Amino acid sequence: MDIIYLNELNIDTVIGIYDWERRIRQTVCFDLEMAADIRRAAASDAIEDTLDYKAVAKRLIEFVGESRFQLVETLAERVAELVITEFNVPWVRVRLNKRGAVRHAAGVGILIERQRADYEAA
Repeated sequence: MDIIYLNELNIDTVIGIYDWERRIRQTVCFDLEMAADIRRAAASDAIEDTLDYKAVAKRLIEFVGESRFQLVETLAERVAELVITEFNVPWVRVRLNKRGAVRHAAGVGILIERQRADYEAA
């Protein structure tokens, strides 16, 4: 399995459970690892044959920027689902860092892994 990654994608959004958090935008930072088979793209040297990480980033900036979730768990789950379903990725690892959420900590957040089967109808 090959992995295409996108690191330190910073997006401003409304996130949090406290009243003051619902009135401001905070920056969340994403690291994504996405399974891909890059052999076809390597042979053709064509963007159409690979996972376009710029398109993924653009879509996440739009989605996360418009979201208003309370929990980082919910946001991470929805991001994983979006990447898998909209970009036909078989597996994704999403790390979401909510910097500054806990005093004296560089960041807190969540790391999840999901696969296509997690979102297929039972």
